[in-house]
Amino acid sequence: MSGVGDGYDLGHHGDVEVGAGLVDLAVNVRQAPLPDWLAEPILASLSRLDAYPDGTAARAAIAARHGRDPDEVLLTAGAAQAFTLLAQGLRDARRPVVVHPQFTEPEAALLAAGHRVGRVLLPEPFTLDPAAVPDDADLVLLGNPTNPTSVAHPAQAVASLARPGRVLVVDEAFADTVPGEPHSLAARRDLPGLVVVRSLTKTWALAGLRVGYLLGAPDLVRRLAAVQPLWPVSTPALAAAAACATPAAVAAEELIAHELTARREHLLAALRQLPEVGIAGTPASSFVLLKVADGLGVRGRLRDAGYAVRRADTFPGLGPDWLRVAVRDERTTDAFVSALTAVIS
Repeated sequence: MSGVGDGYDLGHHGDVEVGAGLVDLAVNVRQAPLPDWLAEPILASLSRLDAYPDGTAARAAIAARHGRDPDEVLLTAGAAQAFTLLAQGLRDARRPVVVHPQFTEPEAALLAAGHRVGRVLLPEPFTLDPAAVPDDADLVLLGNPTNPTSVAHPAQAVASLARPGRVLVVDEAFADTVPGEPHSLAARRDLPGLVVVRSLTKTWALAGLRVGYLLGAPDLVRRLAAVQPLWPVSTPALAAAAACATPAAVAAEELIAHELTARREHLLAALRQLPEVGIAGTPASSFVLLKVADGLGVRGRLRDAGYAVRRADTFPGLGPDWLRVAVRDERTTDAFVSALTAVIS
């Protein structure tokens, strides 16, 4: 385990990498127009803005999707708000631990709430070793698939971390990018202390709408809801949440995950032709983590060539030679790999 206070910029996010005229490979949000079945209820909800938001229908739809009861669902203003609620609502946690490398917002939220945070730093290939998590950790947070490594941890390994007296938080913001969601614990109601955090941002390109949710036991959901602001999720966001939980939406999501898999394999095949480029682990999501000599210099030269990629030295456990690259369509990938080849040669 490693401590904190070692200079990582936990507040850095990929959106700040993007600039005018740059091809965006820094943000892990799918670039596609909203389908009509999603755009229409969002637009229709604008006629109801005179009333306070009512999450009843959205909560019921999400519960049905995951085989849960509505009182096991807490709607949030994006997955990021869920981490703030966990940090505020679980102030009595004695030994919170974050498994890194992973999305930095959970640790940032814990620190802001005054927690002393421990870290478990996974070595390459960044696959979870449950034995590395201290037995006395009473709040454990990890991502699956993990941002920025794109590694999907086996569901059984993650589930083995659950135990009485511990809250296990699994960030599944990218779970729907994997066909069939084989690693998801969203439907597990038998694991003590399990909280699963989900996002609608990535696949459905709703980053600006701020909508997500968490799943957990009713008593834990009530505890977290108690520290949530009133009416935290807007009426348009609730309309989107309900629409994205329908069987038709889940089926469409599955097709997108298969398309993404093919595009990721196209990117990986091209990258494997470059001996100067290392690939972290076995990528499973909508991005890949690369290792190149002089990573920050390569990133700068890629910007000069018109491409924005995500620096990864802000993630605990990684250094300046790591870069995160989003999966895009084959044409964009081919042009990017040509630019990468030029800047590292």
